Amino acid sequence: MPEEPAERQLHFNLFLMGVGHHEAAWRHPRTDPAAAGDVAHFQRLARAAEAASFDSVFLADGVEARSDGGWGLISHFEPFTLLTALAAVTTRIGLIGTVSTGFSEPYNLARQFASLDHISRGRAGWNIVTSAGDRAAQNFGRSANQDHAVRYERAAEFLDVVTALWDSWEDGALLLDRASGAFAAPGRVHDIDHVGKHFQVRGPLNIPRSPQGHPLLVQAGSSDNGRAFAARWAEAVFTAQQTLAEGQAFYADLKRQAAAAGRDPARVKILPGVVPVLGSTEAEARALDEELDALISPARAVGVLSTVLGVDLTGHPLDEPLPPLPPVTEINGAKSRFELIRDLAERDRLTLRQLVGRLGGGRGHQVVVGTPEQLADHIETWFTRGAADGFNIMPPVLPGGLDDFVEQVVPILRARGLFREGYTGSTLREHYGLPRPAGRYAAA
Repeated sequence: MPEEPAERQLHFNLFLMGVGHHEAAWRHPRTDPAAAGDVAHFQRLARAAEAASFDSVFLADGVEARSDGGWGLISHFEPFTLLTALAAVTTRIGLIGTVSTGFSEPYNLARQFASLDHISRGRAGWNIVTSAGDRAAQNFGRSANQDHAVRYERAAEFLDVVTALWDSWEDGALLLDRASGAFAAPGRVHDIDHVGKHFQVRGPLNIPRSPQGHPLLVQAGSSDNGRAFAARWAEAVFTAQQTLAEGQAFYADLKRQAAAAGRDPARVKILPGVVPVLGSTEAEARALDEELDALISPARAVGVLSTVLGVDLTGHPLDEPLPPLPPVTEINGAKSRFELIRDLAERDRLTLRQLVGRLGGGRGHQVVVGTPEQLADHIETWFTRGAADGFNIMPPVLPGGLDDFVEQVVPILRARGLFREGYTGSTLREHYGLPRPAGRYAAA
């Protein structure tokens, strides 16, 4: 398996979201809002990212929408269906999809990701979420979501079951020996007989072990529970950090926790999100940023922020600071995002109007407004000063924002020796410089 070069190189993941990450992207003349419902749009984006040798593309997902027709449709498509369509038109780029441990069953999920890994010949990755908020829970027979700590407890057992299922077929267990009539090797396909607090699963999985053994495991929560979970399981971490100091602190803490969990910290890749708002000059970049911000609907943005914070801000004056917020210990939703938004508002003394404008570009991810050289400098600084192993690229408008990044920023990073000229492997694990896990029955 190809190892990472002696000189560290950046990892890039393209975060696919409709026609752009800016909240008002669908209203901007550089986009076609109907494209969010067209598979050809996403296929074009995946091929463009693959042509630039990105490690992967990534689909976020939610299982709820707002009945008032406001923001809430991340994509019209659920991840497995869309990623399979992307697998058909690409050959090398990784395919990462979000699925919640809160509203899935381990057997079905293990089978779906193993299938995607087989179909794509080793390019599948799972972004593991526990799902915050009550609206999603109310679509699955619950009046409210589980407590934050319980969600992560369930997720930990979920991972125990899923990885056991992926290992339930040993490598080489599928024989297909027509002469002897042996379909699979006796004793090399295993029940898992899991009985736990949340799940009871006999196994084995009804699909042989996939090309990567285990599809790549990705995690995106940054709360205390989220970090502990990532240190135990995650091989790539998508995170939101606003400042270099915050990024360095998160990076150091997660690597330390991974080492304490008995893992090699170098095998946990940390990729903060960045929204690149580019122009040939700073003034041109600022103009695009201002155009997008001017298209934000304050009422809708306040509704989204109310959902994220778990605090009803409707009716609060737009030109005043946030009202007093509850302590994070009382928040049962996305704790790390709550803290990020609270700290941003307090640090920069933002009014509600200013806050929704700042969040409109990337929902708490860092937004870099400037020239390609300035963005390349920003990326290099975070990469070389212990804040990132790569980045989750979140173009404000799509497809144009991706084209700008690929054509204007990637060549600068390659010239600096920071990003690959082309793929050296064929699987997602190989792109991230990660080994293929040995099955748990390999020694026997």
